[in-house]
Amino acid sequence: MRTLSVLLILVLVVPLLIAQSTASDDRIYDEVRQKLAADEDINGGGLDVTVKNGVVILRGRVHNAKAKDKAEKITKKVKGVTRVDNQLKLFGED
Repeated sequence: MRTLSVLLILVLVVPLLIAQSTASDDRIYDEVRQKLAADEDINGGGLDVTVKNGVVILRGRVHNAKAKDKAEKITKKVKGVTRVDNQLKLFGED
């Protein structure tokens, strides 16, 4: 009986946790995109942002190292971000 109760709880709770994680990632994605696009140094409208379980991956090209560093700092300040994988490259880099 106890095993059945635990199993039932898991079946009901796990989908809720997955849905909550996805909603959180969606909010993080939206907030990061808005902040990067609004910053004059970064002009991040064309950057690729991926979020999974609070980990943000930044891809694309920026004009200088200052913009690359600033993009990472802005992203880290967003609530719910656990780590930033900054894969941004400078224009002209291969």
